[in-house]
Amino acid sequence: MRKAITTGPGQAQEMRVGHLWTNLVRLLYQDWLRRPVVWLVERRLRAPLERVHPTWREIERQRRLIYSAVVHTVDRVIGQRLLSPHVAAVIARLWSRALRPSPGQRSAARRFREEHGSDPPWFLVVSPTQACNLRCAGCYADSGPSDAHLDWATLDRVMTDAERLWNVPLFVFSGGEPLTYRSAGHDLLDIVERHADCLFLMFTNGTLIDRATAQRLARLGNLTPALSVEGMRARTDERRGPGTFDRVLRAMADLREAGVPFGVSVTATRANCEEILSDEFLDFFFHQQGAFYEFIFQYTPIGRGCHLDWLPTAEQAIAFWRRSWEVIEKKHLFLLDFWNHGPLVEGCIAAGRDRGYLYIDWNGHVIPCVFAPYAAADLRQIYAQGGTLNDIWAAPFFAAIRAWQREHGYGKRELTPEHNWLRPCPFRDYHAQFREWVARYGPQPADETAAAALTDEHYYEQMVAYGQQQRACTQPLWEQKYVRPS
Repeated sequence: MRKAITTGPGQAQEMRVGHLWTNLVRLLYQDWLRRPVVWLVERRLRAPLERVHPTWREIERQRRLIYSAVVHTVDRVIGQRLLSPHVAAVIARLWSRALRPSPGQRSAARRFREEHGSDPPWFLVVSPTQACNLRCAGCYADSGPSDAHLDWATLDRVMTDAERLWNVPLFVFSGGEPLTYRSAGHDLLDIVERHADCLFLMFTNGTLIDRATAQRLARLGNLTPALSVEGMRARTDERRGPGTFDRVLRAMADLREAGVPFGVSVTATRANCEEILSDEFLDFFFHQQGAFYEFIFQYTPIGRGCHLDWLPTAEQAIAFWRRSWEVIEKKHLFLLDFWNHGPLVEGCIAAGRDRGYLYIDWNGHVIPCVFAPYAAADLRQIYAQGGTLNDIWAAPFFAAIRAWQREHGYGKRELTPEHNWLRPCPFRDYHAQFREWVARYGPQPADETAAAALTDEHYYEQMVAYGQQQRACTQPLWEQKYVRPS
């Protein structure tokens, strides 16, 4: 059910823009026209970088490679008719709205900037439920059978407030399994429909997506699911349970039939980091299954198990970095590694950084990052006291992390050896610093595992040692490739 919309000039303008995007997208489905457009965009992306500061040229070059991969991906999925014209038009309209907001939309960010001296976060990550129909080894959320969830009224309010106060255009659902969410007679896609002017990304195990769900997603048009796998069949079923891989493939078939763009989400571990960028894996998911993107998260030892020996070695991480850019540049595939590609987003984006995000879990804990489970605030408590998201954003714990981000290069004109965005994560790469913040500001552990980690000396020592290993391996690459490019 959508929010009630008052008719008027604004609505008429929205309708005109919607019709414009629908007609433009129809033109892109004409192969004779789309291919010259792709060629022109590619030519522009290959333009020289003379006006870019020397220490930023490699980052800007890599950003252009990502843009090029997206252009080639759009060309591929439209050319193969894997993307519904209706969905394509909705996505184009909403991305245009997100990247070029109207004066009315910009006023929210302006008010925030005047009050806080910074732009607001650009998106929110929300785990509406801890419940999950799988029980995967090493799950960061320790999900399984659970009643813990955000009630419908709170979920709707936080999204409405994020739009109103921060002009947030994008919401990311994680979990738990988001599609298990139920509250007050509603499911997750009801909230997606209610906030039809926002974009949504949903990380899902894929096993609950059937034909009816795929068709519903196609009608909505504003959500893309990222389906989790661990590699090919053997590795996925080993961690996620027998038969899971085939259930994911059935979900992909239903999404292809409906014309819904989807991707794959992968956790890179010491055991699978070669497989998930192998030619076999990439060809299977991108070209045979029709995936739009691959999102990669390097394993962080939190949640169920805390397997320190699952962490990719520092040497593996460097090899992974080189292979990822080879794939993006030569195969034109859209993939993002949310650690190795830290330079693209100028380091850590957590704790409510502008162009970054905050994370809210099923208990209403507001946390700097999905992979740093220590809460600076309780959303429901803040609301009960008459507070707002702005009060949460201003929490000293979050402010300290944002100050650290600036100290490590964010917003700087010139990069230095100390910035090293190849190790962007304060929790994983600078664990001693993170623990100092926890001791000073007293954020609450989000679960029992997070609480136990605070008194586990072995865990602390291993995390600090891992960060030091990462520095030893990545520092030469950072300086040679980014700070002092040849």
